[in-house]
Amino acid sequence: MNYIDVFLEALVAEKGRSEKTLTSYASDLNQAESALPNGLLNATESEIQNYLSNLDDKASSIARKASALRGFYKFLMLEKIITTNPTKNIELPKRERPLPKLLSTDEIDLLISSAGDVKNSVRLRAMIELLYASGLRVSELCELPLTGVLGDHLLIHGKGAKERMVPMHAGAVAALQKWLELRGDTDSKYVFPSNSKDGHITRDGFFKILKKCAVLSGIDPSRVSPHVLRHSFASHLLSHGANLRAIQTMLGHEDISTTQIYTHVLPEQLRETMEQYHPLSNKSKATNK
Repeated sequence: MNYIDVFLEALVAEKGRSEKTLTSYASDLNQAESALPNGLLNATESEIQNYLSNLDDKASSIARKASALRGFYKFLMLEKIITTNPTKNIELPKRERPLPKLLSTDEIDLLISSAGDVKNSVRLRAMIELLYASGLRVSELCELPLTGVLGDHLLIHGKGAKERMVPMHAGAVAALQKWLELRGDTDSKYVFPSNSKDGHITRDGFFKILKKCAVLSGIDPSRVSPHVLRHSFASHLLSHGANLRAIQTMLGHEDISTTQIYTHVLPEQLRETMEQYHPLSNKSKATNK
């Protein structure tokens, strides 16, 4: 029996993984199957550690391959096909994440204001407002269905077919309502319909308009992208005291460690507050006196 195929079928049925993820997992697992001396099913912890340690790949690629192996062996354990998980204690090279690029609140205001100088300005302003107000991924924004608009909240279908509810502030609600009134009644199920083959504005289309908006606002266009707006949303919330778990939920991050990167871009003022009030910080100062 080909347990790799069985595992991939289970990912589709139980977790709704994307075609891209399945292709990557299949490639990574088949590569390991060929490289390990006794194949995946009979591999030992030391064999897998040696395999990963000798890969001539970037740390991020090795981490992805390790993730595929962990998921595979976890599945085999749950199905009682194996009794020992050989990936339980494997060590990986440390993966350095670049700090996210951000815009200041003033720059965000400039960007929103400049949307009024662009064709289809009402639609663009609504899209920028929603990105910054709710931290959506660009695909979630472009593919947002009308049924996902629930008053001052959005029902988002994110990665892995997971749903989450995200709030909107009054400005975003007003911008969205203005666009929906202008949009009028159409046969499209999308909030932002277009003549593209998908029936909604494309990521590339929105990206190009956003770059033009950056030029009009006097911001270097290389600093502006949908993902930068998402990063800015999270960082600005955190800097104003928002709970990291709440930000994780709004962003749709599966793991809190993904959200924790924003703690590295806190403004100096917040760092000083942390040092002043955190109990361990005070204890450390007292010890050093």
